[in-house]
Amino acid sequence: MHIARNFLMVGAAGFLLAACGPGVDAKGPSPGVSAAAPSKSVPSSLPKVVAYRSPTCGCCELWVEHMRASGFEVEMRTQNDLSAIRAEAGVPAGQGSCHTAKVGGYYVEGHVPAADVKRLLAEKPDARGLVVPGMVPGSPGMEQGNQRPPYDVLLYRKDGSTTVYARHGQ
Repeated sequence: MHIARNFLMVGAAGFLLAACGPGVDAKGPSPGVSAAAPSKSVPSSLPKVVAYRSPTCGCCELWVEHMRASGFEVEMRTQNDLSAIRAEAGVPAGQGSCHTAKVGGYYVEGHVPAADVKRLLAEKPDARGLVVPGMVPGSPGMEQGNQRPPYDVLLYRKDGSTTVYARHGQ
């Protein structure tokens, strides 16, 4: 059941990517949608997050707001093609999302909660990073009212294998 639920969520990712599109285009934010403000310099023991997104994605900025609210300094970089950064990150096939970030020597793919990133940085596992495949409703930046279906954050290793790192909404 758990695998089927995740399959359905990942399968719906293409549909949900449409939710990511409105808000920002190559010319900037749409009216009524604000771009993520530059972060203020706040001393922090947390490493800086460098996040990469496509120019048409608006939900990525909501994830950035979530990360900043959790104490991270975030620099957002817009690129037309994220395939090079995903290849560098070693994101497992079929588990990509709308943005990829680098933080503290790890990669974070998709709408991973800040608490899981902080745990990753504290535990320092021998891994490439964390991934939330697709566009999971209820994950940071993908909030849709009170909709909070369960989802997993996966730890992905250097060999491309994954294990469940955290469960949310169960």
